[in-house]
Amino acid sequence: MTEENESGDRQFVTALARGLDILSCYKKGDRFLSNQELARRTGLARPTVSRLTYTLTKTGHLIRDENSGEYRLSPKALRLGFSVLAAVDISERFALDMQALSKGPNPYVTVALAEQSGTRAVYLAALRSHQAISLSVSVGARLPLFYSAIGRAILAAMSEAKRARILAQGIREFPGQRERMEQGVRDALRDYATYGYCTSFGSWKPESNAIAAPLISADGTTLYGVNVGGPSFLVTPEELHTEYGPRLLDALADIGPQ
Repeated sequence: MTEENESGDRQFVTALARGLDILSCYKKGDRFLSNQELARRTGLARPTVSRLTYTLTKTGHLIRDENSGEYRLSPKALRLGFSVLAAVDISERFALDMQALSKGPNPYVTVALAEQSGTRAVYLAALRSHQAISLSVSVGARLPLFYSAIGRAILAAMSEAKRARILAQGIREFPGQRERMEQGVRDALRDYATYGYCTSFGSWKPESNAIAAPLISADGTTLYGVNVGGPSFLVTPEELHTEYGPRLLDALADIGPQ
């Protein structure tokens, strides 16, 4: 049921407009904002802001920090066209390392940076090769956590409790794929313990090979995945292991804590 706003326009949904106002408060350089600061920026009463941030957290558009109680934009906001990247400066700081990885010996690789959203990994940045044949990926693309290398890297670096919650969520969403998802988690943990990164050689798509490693922010609030991959008929598992595995780990060591 719509609400009537101050101008008497019964087609105008005030609650929706206020929720969008909350999301649009985030500017470049902002990471976390409190209810008090959101109330100041929007001019809304703090109890109203509290209800809005609670709702936006439930819908997955905001993420609440358990320690400070403040909020940041989630990757899901990408799908609405909001500037979540302004709140994630790591994509800019990792740009040179992404370019270096993409300029390795194989011109057909794609390098990407992603963050978890529900049971998906959402691309925050992607650098494709300039060759005619490459993986078709772009910012905002959503990959399954359990089958993609970048998703598995994120899973491997999670706490055991959080990983169990995400697995349970995936099983609720896709009960028929339980065994496959459970195997994906086992593969992720095995690879991470063995190589320091995770693999997906045809596990997500038969035509795709990739490796990926996790990257955790210095404050421990954000977990990313960094991926190197390409078409399976041009980018082999052997090359990813021998040529790009060390490059990937060196790049993560080079960028250091964020």
